[in-house]
Amino acid sequence: MLKSIHLFSAMDESMLLEIAQTLLPVSIIEEQVLFENGDLDYALYLIVEGRVKVHVGSHVYAYFDKNNYIGEYSLLDSSPRSASVTAVEPTQLLRFDQKDFLNLIKRQPDISRLMLQGLVHRLRDYNTLEAELTKKNNEIEKQKNELERQRMELEALNSTKDKFFAIIAHDLKNPFSTVLGISELLAREFESFDPDSLKNFITQIYKYSNNTYNLLENLLQWSMVQTGRMPMRPAIINIMDVIQENVDLLMGNAKQKSIRINNQKCSNCYAYVDVNQITTVVRNLLSNAIKFTSNDGEINIYIKSNNSFWIISVNDNGIGINEKDINRLFLLDSNPTTIGTSQEKGTGLGLILCKEFVERNGGKIWVESKVGAGTTFFFSVPKCEKDT
Repeated sequence: MLKSIHLFSAMDESMLLEIAQTLLPVSIIEEQVLFENGDLDYALYLIVEGRVKVHVGSHVYAYFDKNNYIGEYSLLDSSPRSASVTAVEPTQLLRFDQKDFLNLIKRQPDISRLMLQGLVHRLRDYNTLEAELTKKNNEIEKQKNELERQRMELEALNSTKDKFFAIIAHDLKNPFSTVLGISELLAREFESFDPDSLKNFITQIYKYSNNTYNLLENLLQWSMVQTGRMPMRPAIINIMDVIQENVDLLMGNAKQKSIRINNQKCSNCYAYVDVNQITTVVRNLLSNAIKFTSNDGEINIYIKSNNSFWIISVNDNGIGINEKDINRLFLLDSNPTTIGTSQEKGTGLGLILCKEFVERNGGKIWVESKVGAGTTFFFSVPKCEKDT
């Protein structure tokens, strides 16, 4: 048996005979403990038949069976056992005591050198196994990180889906219901209404239709972003032109509430951005400013230089935003919505798009506000020379 164990394979017959004469038989039944973690048991054990496990508590480090050995370091080291060994099945062992080993190497010093060779081979096997385990652990860690990334993506997709269905179920249905109701009333009793009433009904239809169109446009752009169907198409533009176009577009909404829009002029404010995405940002911020500013209010739009960026600010003297809601404005799953000063409704989706588009174009977006004292939204875009 000793010849078949690598630890002794380099020894000659006489050495093996001397070792064999010192070995003591040990028998343990299934679940019987050979020695416990912390025991002062100084011996090497050779497994003749059966199987044992090396463990600390319920954690199993390894299993050993026939022609294997355990506890080789105890031949020289008198430290307490660092793990427990328990029989998995009925097991026959041979015990090689430390004192017998030390007596042998006094008579035959070569025994220690030859056993050391066997231990080196075993250590190399352990090192190879450890390298393989490290590689497997790294692969498991990568898989864990990938699963976590996919989990977060799924949560984001679920949040997007929930928000989408909420908009479809509520924010699109309600305006259409109102428009249909007013249209039906006009179609059925048109002749009974005076001109002022007719104008009021038509104004209501326009307002709800316009808000619904803006919502649909945001939904379309949002869905394109979520499905990766909105490529970047940057170009050199004067950011002032984009702002002025949106001021002209929304001036009618502002006039309905007698809101003044003051737009700072800037002739050389060139930026390298996707004009459609930045147009959406300006339109949404200006629409929000009009929505949350009371009649006879004021909106100011400024452009300032800050190192390699233009900082665009849209300031109003409207109802303001409380601090709790400011921290949630750009979060899809907890985005707050507020009724405008003329009962305008929204989904908060516009600000989500603003953040997405500004960051896609290399900038940042933030807000400063105080309840009752107005709100200022800021966003940055990279500067660019016209002739670049």
